[in-house]
Amino acid sequence: QVQLEESGGGLVQAGGSLRLSCAASGRPFTRYAMGWFRQAPGKEREFVADINFGDGETYYADSVKGRFTISRDNAKNTVTLHMNNLKPEDTAVYYCAAPLIKTIILTTTRWGQGIQVTVSS
Repeated sequence: QVQLEESGGGLVQAGGSLRLSCAASGRPFTRYAMGWFRQAPGKEREFVADINFGDGETYYADSVKGRFTISRDNAKNTVTLHMNNLKPEDTAVYYCAAPLIKTIILTTTRWGQGIQVTVSS
């Protein structure tokens, strides 16, 4: 059984940076993508970014392009989200997810428990 474990997150002032990591245990992912969604209070869960295991192609939500960077370590089956120039509207619970196809959630997609990111103004 594959499990996803998130780390990082926390509280930061607007303009600051944080890093989120997600480690997958169990059978390693070799197909499709691994990435992040987020859910703010009172809002639906939304796609943030993901990266293909194979060719390393990345996808970003328009709201985070130019500020967030996603990277992967296939050997460790981990994905890291580097978040720069954070804004209060980035405040949310961030969820690691895999496998994905671009921004699409599959019936087989697994989720982490979620990690809080809070950006103060």
